Amino acid sequence: MNELEKQLSERKIELQSTTAPPELEGRLRDALSTIPPKKANPLKLMWRLSAAALFFIVLVGYQFNGFAYYGKKFLGFDDLNSGTLNQLNEAGMGQNVDEQIVLEDGSILTIDGVMTDANQLIMYYTVLNEEGLDEESIHTLHLHHISGFLTNSNASSGTSTFNENHTEIKGLMRFDPVSGFAKNLTLTLHEYIEDSPLIEKKITFPYNPNLAMQTQLKQPINETFKVDQGQITFTSITATPTSTFIEGKLNVDNYGRLNQDFAGLELIANGKPVIRSGSSSRSHIRGYTFDIRYDALPENLETLELKMKRFVGYDGLNQRVDLDSFVGETIDLNGKRLRIKEINRAEDELHLIIATEDDILLDGVTLISEEASIPLSTTLNQTYTADENGHEWKLRTLVFKTAGDADALHIEGMHFMKEYDLSVEIPIK
Repeated sequence: MNELEKQLSERKIELQSTTAPPELEGRLRDALSTIPPKKANPLKLMWRLSAAALFFIVLVGYQFNGFAYYGKKFLGFDDLNSGTLNQLNEAGMGQNVDEQIVLEDGSILTIDGVMTDANQLIMYYTVLNEEGLDEESIHTLHLHHISGFLTNSNASSGTSTFNENHTEIKGLMRFDPVSGFAKNLTLTLHEYIEDSPLIEKKITFPYNPNLAMQTQLKQPINETFKVDQGQITFTSITATPTSTFIEGKLNVDNYGRLNQDFAGLELIANGKPVIRSGSSSRSHIRGYTFDIRYDALPENLETLELKMKRFVGYDGLNQRVDLDSFVGETIDLNGKRLRIKEINRAEDELHLIIATEDDILLDGVTLISEEASIPLSTTLNQTYTADENGHEWKLRTLVFKTAGDADALHIEGMHFMKEYDLSVEIPIK
């Protein structure tokens, strides 16, 4: 109950307890008997009814706005939202925007609303064209960045989906966080039209930083893990209602050689893994800075732990593989497996089709012949296949520039996802 409702209730009780003096009824009757009767004034009655109706509309309108605010949500985005974002949406978090811009093909882009916190800005948008949208419509439109006072936020990731009639696209785009001092934000978007230069458009919308969701946990970590070819330092964790970000820096020589670098890093909250949603890194003179993104932390957080189960490692092999003996066979590489599937000749090139496990990248590969040692020229046609036991193999073709025959393959080493099993407990303050 708000202050106005409380005062009205108290006044109602006060009026109900008030009684007239006993002699009042007689005095009123005597006074009324001396007044001649008057005809009713229909105009005055009309004004009174109008005033009552206006008061009712204002009162109901006030209550309706209250319900609309507390029950608001961005409709049609349930399939794009994670469980966490759906819960926040159902709770009415975020800010309605409802600003539109016309695209080059006549489609209408609507910014439905945004959710913001210290980790990110999430934009909900709709593209509508009653004449229909083709599959390329998703790829020709790029929501590039958001600018404003002390704000230059790049897009980091997004997802979208068509309706059944292909007349509408519902999309969700994540951006870097925006400034708490910005009152207006401008979205810059790019349109890629075939055989035309890039088209840039801007749309500005009001922003209320006071409606940004509050940070739940911001804590330094400052823990360093050593790996085969360098070290990783986890500097901080920031948890908000939409997500959890772990930031750090690394200086690892073979970082980026595999596309699974952070796949083995787990955030454990109350004994259960938190879902990882992505990661990004930026190169610097002395290595890289990175952030790893997870889902929001659970309520009633008691324990928090960061575990690095696997990370890219390196194994020096210095191994020779005789081609005549091992074509079609499985070769052991310190516990990992290699198969030489075929050897083919193509003009002045020799092609070796090999298969390894998915997390293997061979290093320092050369072809040995009687005359010389021939370095690897390039790698082609990477695909995946499964054997009769259901084991998945990564196939690719190694190309060597030589017109002669080859005796063996020399492998200097390999990059692979190595088991580390390192961990650090994060204090909860």
